[in-house]
Amino acid sequence: MQQSIHDPKPLADLSPGRRGRVVAINGGRELSRKLLGLGLRIGSEVRVEHRRGRGLVVSAGETRIALGGGIVEKLLVQPLPAMPPAAGDNEPAR
Repeated sequence: MQQSIHDPKPLADLSPGRRGRVVAINGGRELSRKLLGLGLRIGSEVRVEHRRGRGLVVSAGETRIALGGGIVEKLLVQPLPAMPPAAGDNEPAR
């Protein structure tokens, strides 16, 4: 059975470059407090920048955050459609 793009999935399942909106935190009060201190809460939009082992580096607005493998499994996100490249993103480097 194919999973719909509208089904929440662990943040760990998103590929680099993909975006998602945090819809649930499957952890206790301490994890929620830690994430809130990092600027992540339910409703936050995140973009996966790259993988670091089991963990991820994500951006939320102008902030980049490194999250360990255990945390990215507990953050459920709603995948968002890919954004078109910004003007100038396809220009060759000089």
